[in-house]
Order: sequence, then structure tokens, then C-alpha cells
Amino acid sequence: MRLKSLRENCPEFRTGLGGLSAWIALGLVVVLMGVTPGPADARARAIETSAREALLVDVDTGTILLDKSADAPMPPSSMSKLMTTYMVFEQLKAGRLSLDNVFSVSENAWRKGGAASGGSTMFLEPNSSVRLEDLLRGIIVQSGNDACIVVAENLAGSEEAFADSMNRRALEIGLGDSTFRNSTGLPDPDHLMTARDLATLAERIITDFPEYYPYYSEKEFTYNGITQHNRNPLLYKNVGADGLKTGHTSVAGYGLTASAERSGRRLILVLNGLDSTQTRTEEAERLISWGFRTFENVEMFKPGATVTEAEVWMGQTATVPLVMPEGLTVTIPRNARRAMTVTARYQGPVPAPIAQGDRVATLVIEAPGMDAMTFPLHAGTSVDRMGVFNRMFTALKYLVLGLALPEALDGMGVDAGDDGRGDGDKDDGAGDGGGVGPAARQPVESPT
Repeated sequence: MRLKSLRENCPEFRTGLGGLSAWIALGLVVVLMGVTPGPADARARAIETSAREALLVDVDTGTILLDKSADAPMPPSSMSKLMTTYMVFEQLKAGRLSLDNVFSVSENAWRKGGAASGGSTMFLEPNSSVRLEDLLRGIIVQSGNDACIVVAENLAGSEEAFADSMNRRALEIGLGDSTFRNSTGLPDPDHLMTARDLATLAERIITDFPEYYPYYSEKEFTYNGITQHNRNPLLYKNVGADGLKTGHTSVAGYGLTASAERSGRRLILVLNGLDSTQTRTEEAERLISWGFRTFENVEMFKPGATVTEAEVWMGQTATVPLVMPEGLTVTIPRNARRAMTVTARYQGPVPAPIAQGDRVATLVIEAPGMDAMTFPLHAGTSVDRMGVFNRMFTALKYLVLGLALPEALDGMGVDAGDDGRGDGDKDDGAGDGGGVGPAARQPVESPT
């Protein structure tokens, strides 16, 4: 799910009833997965890091576990080589390239990224030829600048043209705050990414190219008689790490974009601006371990499951089931589960007609130590509107019993063409005079 959080910004529903805003409990209380009242540690998310920028994300739910300046532009150094490999992987998957393709090594690539450059290199020889698969390993395992330039020149004619194609593709895959000026990540004042974009890119590589992602877990690669080891420190720790890429320049500091998986749960971590390789190792291991240890993923509802029901006004059925078509799994602090509350909120009763799939309500999940999470609830079935006679009878019953009706009762439902929702806003709680609207629609809160 592209690192886009499942939580949705849903403002509280308006009452539209001139101050009548009491919450109504429907009395439907379901004991959900053993959730019982109890204390929770409000400090579950309070963790500090010495990294200048940091982001820790649960991939399955998109939940942000740690965010420190994640949207600040920063020099990504060699971590931007992830975009270089992404461009190659796309060509391979589309069949436009083969791992056996042979690329030529230019003098420019050797001079800027080879042994003579003083930077990280694959030790390619000028005017030689090299297989694409070896170049990929040279980029991923050895962080070879020469390998990046060879790929750029052979695919686009020049490194500048390749960077232009990187920029275009970056926008298309959701990297809205990244600007590439080269294929290597070597210092350039305009070569910038954010921690959030790096996390997005890492997730795209993992999910879009599962056949090529295993290259990132390789710990060493030998080329031209020289063996070099993968600089990703988490690959040598017992944390479930299987990729991705380190980076370092004097301007950027020490950085890492990493991913780890335990028991089917995957986290992505981005760090930058650290002061040494040792600090990078310690912080990366500490934070990824904290993410797995402190939080858990809980399946709240299976796809299509009925969460609760909402009352219907002037419908052929009295209620409509509220469902989550895609199901719901949330990431929560492990010790917050006992105090978690799950509530369905909607403006009710909901006026018929209702189409299956209409968004009708909002599910709110709250617990100490975590931000409230909100998710849309949809109508599980369609509900047709009552006929004219039944609508008139229902309105008369409310009048006889002294129950509240909207201010406008003109027509008493005789106009069969009116849908009773006034101007069409489900949240306004009143009609506009063209028929009987919902009876005293109020915000409804239904614990589930």
C-alpha cells in the first residue's frame, strides 16, 4: 500500500440541529478480541534518535512509528542509488533489458566513479564490457559509482539525461520531494530527497520487484578479483533485515535505508545525518528492534465483515450493515490493546435510499499513547426508500408520538421524487422543504 496511511481525516459530523448535539449510544456493544479496560503506556511512541532525519514505517498498515524531519529535503548520498536500480528493474521486468546484456565502460565512468575517483567503486576497467547483472550487484552490494554511471550512459546516453528520466519517473511513483542530478548520489546542491520519499521508494522496490529484491540481502560480491562486503550493518544483526542501502558524504553524514521482516510483518527505516558508522549501526539496530518489540499488528475486521448496523430513515429496512470492504489491520502499541476503544460514528438515522458501497459512517479507534485513527465505513447492502403511503404513515407516527421532526415538513412526503435528504448533504440533518427529511438526525456513536 504505498506507504499511504490507512487512517483518513474525517471531521466530526455536524448535527445540523441548532445545538442539539447529544451523542446517542445504540446499545450495540461487541466484545472485540478480548479488549478490556486497562491502563496503557502513554510513552509508547516517545523515543529519541540522534539522526538528523528519521522515519520508521510499518509497511502493511502504513503506520508511522517514528517521524523526525521526514519531509525535510536532505542530501541522500548513495541511498539515491535505489532510484538508479529502480529504473533498471523496470526495464528488466518489462522485457526491454536482460541480466545478460553487456554494457561498455567509458573513460568518463572510470574517471568519475572508478578506482581513480577515491569514492566507492566497483573497480571497473575503462573501455571494458560488463554484464548488467554484475553492474546491479556492483551498485547494490559495493555501492559502485562507476557502475551507476555505466548504467546511466548505456541506457540514456549520458548521466544528465538519465537523471532527467529519474526525475520524471520519481514523480509518477509518488516521490514528490525528490530531485536527482546524477545516478550516484555524489554531492550536488540540487540532488535532494526526503526520508519519506526514500521509504516510499524502498517499499516500491520490495513490492514491485520481488524477483530482484534479494540482491539487497547479498553480503558480498567479487568483481575484477576484488571482494567487497555489503555496508548495510543490519544484514549482520539478528533483526530480520534483508536490504536496502547505506549512504555517506561529508555533507549528508551517515545514512541508511533499511527493511526488516519478522513473522510476516515488515518495517522500513530511514536514517540520515549520523556522525559515524558505529552510530549508524547502533541507531539502526535499536530503532528497528524497538519498532518490532513495542508495536503489533492487529486484524480488526476481515474483508467484507459487518462492523455494526446503522438506523435507516424512511427505508424498506430499519437498519443497514456497516462494512469495511477491504478489512482492517491496525498497528498499535502492544500494551495499548487492553484500553483500546472501537466506535462507529455517523449522522443518524441515515436517510434512504442508500446504495451499497456508500460511505455512511466513520470507525474511530482510540487508545492511550496513540493518535486516534479513523476509517470509512460503507453500506453493506442497498436500502430502497419506502413508498409514499409508508412515508406518510411514518411521519404521522412521529407526530402522534411527539418525536422530533425536521423544521420543514412541507409536503409530508407526497412528492415521491424527493429523496428526503434536502440538499444532498448527508451531514446536514435536515431537509430543505421538499418532503419529509430524517427524523431529528443526530450524531450517533455505536461502540463495536
